[in-house]
Amino acid sequence: MWDLAALELEPRHPQVLHSEDGVARVIALSLPAGEELQEHEVHEHAWLSVHDGRVEVTAAASTVIASAGCVLHWLPKERHTVRAVEDSLLILMLAPWPGEGHPNLRDQ
Repeated sequence: MWDLAALELEPRHPQVLHSEDGVARVIALSLPAGEELQEHEVHEHAWLSVHDGRVEVTAAASTVIASAGCVLHWLPKERHTVRAVEDSLLILMLAPWPGEGHPNLRDQ
């Protein structure tokens, strides 16, 4: 269990809440208003939960505003951008962790 209200997150310093190979990685992020996670993709399925604040999310040529309580999902390698409209607390879950093609798997 994580008490998200008790987390002391600094912007640009994500906190890994859980990481288990073959299962998932869960990350808490503080994204100040106006800042963004520039267009990117991950090797895993990605779920983004907006715990607090509002973010503008662009993926697959569409843009939505997601507020507290919203959960978004991207397929592996689906490109997306997340920009904070307000100071936001976000929870990102990647599964399975690490995904096929992830750099961590190349050494094995």
